[in-house]
Amino acid sequence: MHRRTFLAASVAVTALPQPAAAEVANPLLVPWTGPYGGTPPFDRVAVADFVPAAEAAMAEELREIEALASNPEPPTFENTIAALETTGLAAGRAATIYGVWIGTMSTPEVRAADRALRPRLSAHLDRIKQNNALFQRVTAVSEAGSLTEEQKRLTELRWNRMVRSGAGLDAAGKARLAAINADLAGCYTIFGQNLLVEENDHVLYLQVPDLGGLPADLRSAAATAASARRRPGEFAILNTRSAVDPFLTYSDQRTLRERVWKSFYNRGDNGDSRDNNAVITRILRLRGERARLLGYPTHAHWNLDNSSMAGTPQAAMHLMQRVWPSAVARVREEVAEMQAIADQEGAGIRIAPWDYRHYAEKVRAARYDLQLSEVKPYLQLEKLRAAMHWVAGRLYGLSFTQVFDVPTPHPSVTVYEVKRGTRPMGLWYFDTFARPGKTSGAWMNTYRVQQSYRGPVTALVSNNASFVPGAPGEPVLVSWDDAVTLFHEFGHAVHGLLSEVTYPSLGGVRVFADYVEFPGLLFEAWLLSPQLLERFARHHVTGAPIPPALVDKILKARTFRQGFNVTELLASALIDMKLHLADGSDIAPRAFEREELALLGMPPELAMRHRLPHFQHLFTSDSQSAGYYSYLWSEVMASDAAEAFRQSPGGLYDKGVAKRLHDHVLAVGNSVDPKAGYRAFRGRDPDVTAYLKSKGFPTV
Repeated sequence: MHRRTFLAASVAVTALPQPAAAEVANPLLVPWTGPYGGTPPFDRVAVADFVPAAEAAMAEELREIEALASNPEPPTFENTIAALETTGLAAGRAATIYGVWIGTMSTPEVRAADRALRPRLSAHLDRIKQNNALFQRVTAVSEAGSLTEEQKRLTELRWNRMVRSGAGLDAAGKARLAAINADLAGCYTIFGQNLLVEENDHVLYLQVPDLGGLPADLRSAAATAASARRRPGEFAILNTRSAVDPFLTYSDQRTLRERVWKSFYNRGDNGDSRDNNAVITRILRLRGERARLLGYPTHAHWNLDNSSMAGTPQAAMHLMQRVWPSAVARVREEVAEMQAIADQEGAGIRIAPWDYRHYAEKVRAARYDLQLSEVKPYLQLEKLRAAMHWVAGRLYGLSFTQVFDVPTPHPSVTVYEVKRGTRPMGLWYFDTFARPGKTSGAWMNTYRVQQSYRGPVTALVSNNASFVPGAPGEPVLVSWDDAVTLFHEFGHAVHGLLSEVTYPSLGGVRVFADYVEFPGLLFEAWLLSPQLLERFARHHVTGAPIPPALVDKILKARTFRQGFNVTELLASALIDMKLHLADGSDIAPRAFEREELALLGMPPELAMRHRLPHFQHLFTSDSQSAGYYSYLWSEVMASDAAEAFRQSPGGLYDKGVAKRLHDHVLAVGNSVDPKAGYRAFRGRDPDVTAYLKSKGFPTV
């Protein structure tokens, strides 16, 4: 998942001359200095600076916009569209640091600042996007000729963004839209902060008799987590996916599995002060009103229009509905196999959601003679990091060298200089461990976008995860699913690092939401390559390489449990789209989720990957609302692209295919239409066949 900060859509961080003296006092505003083209001053951050930095940055950006909009010279690309690329730079610097603290270093003080600022920031962005004089200038440039293809693309995107943000409304319409957006901004903050508290405060503490079935590394991690929370001698199961999924897989204590599952899947839905149902209802009502104000029948139509490959909700629904029956049918087959094992054991149960992972692992062992606990001793976090770097080197000539002269937001964050031959490409920040105040899950973030307009300026990107640290001196062992996630997020980082565009608004991962996941999903394919596993999958005690027979079992089991994987994701995507195709008035989220899942025929043995009360993709911003389908849309492209590699002479490491991918997808950012970029890479539009084949589903 690529995560966008609150001002990411409007600002770009670049290197510029020193600011006015009045700004120097606040470290969040000043241009970044030091090596590597300058880096964020994470070592100088004070929470007390957030609000004054935002206030100063907004005032400066409004002055810049007003000067641009009132320019007496006739509008041209350079004095209007390109000039916009140099506005809001102080705001961009502040937003980058602010976003890191919100996502990974949150405290009550940070959350208080966020609550105070979000509505004001929303109003600020509306003033810019709805500026009539600016819109007239952008419109004039969009109607002019003599633009390069990249300039034309930037102008069209800028014009569409302003139209979708209400630039064409009358004064009353603009005022109401601004009020809606400010209200939504406050709702998004409430939703996210409620979820953060739910994840940080709901911890299950266990004793030794409760640990049945847990492998040694999970016991060690749970002990470390308990000690960090001043509960030595106990074992803590955190309310995060990286802790919950392994527990549900290996624990033989069904009662505890149920408690852990319910704690995790009921986040934001506990009827207390952190319950998110009411705020979701308000968000949906406001989104529906905004869509109608802007001339769209629903929020889904608004969010996909001119901002997605799908283009319409109907196109997205068509793809999901094509895959859904095959996924559900496979779930039924998986459940039948699991139930048979439970019956053989005399468990006396019917498979429930908290049993799925546990009994699926037993089926895997029976069918493929493979238990993922056999694989985990070979998956060391540090060696997986090296493996990701190795793949990027083989495919794109990137090299990664750890550096120690760069400030970081936390001592556990490591930083690497990235080069392509002798050419600097940027820095890669690796923030791997869970800590209080850090959102759970994994994501990629962009601190600075590559561009050459005011450059050359290299990219600064980060990968973030929530692993539980091991005991001192012990390596961190990673589950297979978490290893896949690592590679996915690193694929986003590579996308950002390889960007070669002129204008920052078109750089890196600033592409359509149903295209941005494509490079991340594609990069997952290399984890399964025998060349990588044989080189980097080393036993954490003996150092021996993973046995070829075990690699063979992994490859044969590639389509295992795909019914579960696809159905839990598709259920979330379908409910998301159905929710935002409704009119938005007074929807009760809990009832809507339950009733729509029943209409879909959702298998009762599993749940949506993200239930609505903790579905942060949808309710902490607009960016992925009515857009969770994008994971499926992107995975169709990723499977098709991986097939292009596999069918080539060099397989997954074919240099010719990698060059085409680089030239037409990774390097171009949003400077070309993604459909055209994919066709140039593949020679045709993506075909769903490879996706269905990768899941073991029927291809007809």
